[in-house]
Amino acid sequence: MASITIRNLDDDVKTRLRVRAAEHHRSMEEEARIILGDAVNDRRAAPRDLAKFTRECFAPLGGVELELPARVAMREPPDFS
Repeated sequence: MASITIRNLDDDVKTRLRVRAAEHHRSMEEEARIILGDAVNDRRAAPRDLAKFTRECFAPLGGVELELPARVAMREPPDFS
């Protein structure tokens, strides 16, 4: 296993990490490992469904009513004889 040292960590961040670790009954080191692991794994998550994403983005703007042209009979196919 590899190890890292984090320098110049803000005192407030360290305090919040200590509190969070205590809430989860873990050491600060274990809590930091879990946080880092979760952050790295989130980037590898499956890509979102583009259609769903688009609907979520544009749903608040409302829909659009389009006039559909009337259906007409199809033309005869070309004769290549």
